[in-house]
Amino acid sequence: MSTNEKQTKKIKLVGGKTELFLLGVLALLFLVFGLTSPVFFRFSNLMNLLRQTSIYGIVALGMVFVIISSGIDLSVGSVLGFSGTVTALLLTNNVNVVVAILIAIVACAAIGLVNGVLIYDGKVPPFIATMGMMSLVRAMLMLMTNARMISGFPESFLGIARAEVFGVPLLAVVWITLTIIAWFVAKKTVFGRNVYAFGSNEESARLSGINTRLTVYGTYIFSAVMCAIAGILITSRLSNAAPTTGTGYELDAIAAAVVGGASLSGGKGSITGVFLGAIIMSTLRQGGTLLGINSFIMEIVIALLIVAAVLLDQMQRRRGGVK
Repeated sequence: MSTNEKQTKKIKLVGGKTELFLLGVLALLFLVFGLTSPVFFRFSNLMNLLRQTSIYGIVALGMVFVIISSGIDLSVGSVLGFSGTVTALLLTNNVNVVVAILIAIVACAAIGLVNGVLIYDGKVPPFIATMGMMSLVRAMLMLMTNARMISGFPESFLGIARAEVFGVPLLAVVWITLTIIAWFVAKKTVFGRNVYAFGSNEESARLSGINTRLTVYGTYIFSAVMCAIAGILITSRLSNAAPTTGTGYELDAIAAAVVGGASLSGGKGSITGVFLGAIIMSTLRQGGTLLGINSFIMEIVIALLIVAAVLLDQMQRRRGGVK
């Protein structure tokens, strides 16, 4: 067995243990909040938990691909807001709902492509490239909306966020469906394997014949498309589009990925992990709210959880000999 195969096997083993650990943490949180709050296990509360998690859970699906590729995408919050604003402007100008949604997704995919070009061809560090894009897109939103909120959408669009499938919010159904698709892409496609290989060692991936340019492009386009879908959903849920929508979502997405076991060093992460990480963060926030715990205290707890996850990843990599 080659050295690369041994490292891959070690990473998979650690990833499996991480997911089991996350399930244990989630079960413990449910037990604690279920025993301390009489409303936590009510069906309406659990559905509200899914509804709250779904938006940044979708954004986190794109973010985890970027992190696995050893990159970062700080523009996700702005791209989410851009998607919602483009959709809103089109809808208020009597464009068909489906057409408006498709245009918004394509426009966001183009932003993802620009990120990929800057990072791969321009050799701009991902942090700088996406931070610049974050500021650029947010400024564009202010110009497009004159810093005003947009509302007045057709009922067919507003009904997206209100719809349910067998009692489960459509928002959550979309999130779960996208999670399954992302898992398939990561585990069963050449592109998914290429992302892991690129994140583990870019030079080795190139020498192995992997088209590293298309891998980088595809990763950032995928992230942008996830943001586009999330932006459309949140606009439907809020019944308006504001130029500040999505602010801070990049931090939540990164946190969900890191808590879910993704390594900021690249080459490691799982869709199941980021799914569980997003739910854990939402459960902490909602449970704290139900118990009347100061929201700032809960943010401190989540911050400590993120730092602990990064420290644990570094310890596991040193122990496993994975650099």
